[in-house]
This record gives sequence, structure tokens and C-alpha cells, in this order.
Amino acid sequence: MKNLLAMAAFILLAVSFQFCTQNAPADTAAADNAAATTGAGQSGVQDDESQKNVVQIAIGSKDHTTLVAAVKAAGLVDVLSNAGPFTVYAPTNAAFEKLPKGTVEELLKPENKAKLSNILEYHVSVAVYKPESFRDGQKVNQVNLKDITLGKQGDKLSVNGNANIIASIPASNGIIHVIDAVLLPPEQ
Repeated sequence: MKNLLAMAAFILLAVSFQFCTQNAPADTAAADNAAATTGAGQSGVQDDESQKNVVQIAIGSKDHTTLVAAVKAAGLVDVLSNAGPFTVYAPTNAAFEKLPKGTVEELLKPENKAKLSNILEYHVSVAVYKPESFRDGQKVNQVNLKDITLGKQGDKLSVNGNANIIASIPASNGIIHVIDAVLLPPEQ
């Protein structure tokens, strides 16, 4: 009797497995296969239905092409595509243009990847800081282990006293605060 029950359970399990694999959505299987074969991490997963993550939102913004190029050059796309939660202070292209001429081009060179990563990590918190929770003078530790200071004067929000938050956009893995200046970490 035990052998008969074990055989029935095995057959049921085998039929269930066969049914599940035959009825798996083709696009999910293709996306998983593409991510596995290309070596892509979380950023390689195709999902057109869920809310976009911080990287997908930045990629879709015409005002953040310089930031996206920097994130790619620093190799941070997969990290920022993960579950988070993240708060990203995202400088616009115009913010990068305020830097001295040639700065961005110099930072994008492969030999400056560590310096670029440090600057980009200074723009990311591992937590979600929504505008309504900001306190004037609040210190927030960033991924590069340096602090930023949040400012709040009425409805005006800023970072380090010189970068104004011009928009806040929720993402599936956190929030993006669009800023009008690049944050430069304090010197060692």
C-alpha cells in the first residue's frame, strides 16, 4: 500500500511539473534565458507590466542621459536595478553642464571608474526618503559612507544647500529626487 501511495504521489508530481513547464509564459522564460546567457543581472529581466525601477525611470528620461551614461560607465546598473530600497538624487543633464568643462568626459574614462563610482554613490541612500519626511538639517548617510544634509524651507527642498529638488518620482525600488546640481563628496 505504501509503495502504491508513493508511486501515485510521484506520478502526480511529475504530471504537475510537466503541466507547469509547458504552460509557463514564453516571454518570462525568454527573459530569464536571455539574462542567464548574457550574464545580465537584474537589469536584464524584461518586465513591461510592473512599476519601473530607478534605473528604468532614468533611462526613460531625456533629461538624465548623462547620469545614465555615468551609471553604465561605473557598472552600477544592476546594483540600482535590485530591490533596494533606494533614494536616488538624480542630477539633470543641465546640472552636469554646470561642472567645469571636460569634467564629465574625464570621469567617464575607464581609469576613473573608482572616482566616478564614489561620486555616483554619494547620490544614493539605502532607504526611501520621501519629501514629506524631510527635516531641515537632517543628515543622511549615502552608499559611499559620506553624509548629505537635507534642507527644507516650506515647500522648497534641497541637498547640501546647493542642489534643489525639482521633482520626486516614486519607483518600484525606491524614489528619485531630480536635482539641479551634481553632489560632490567631501574630500577624504
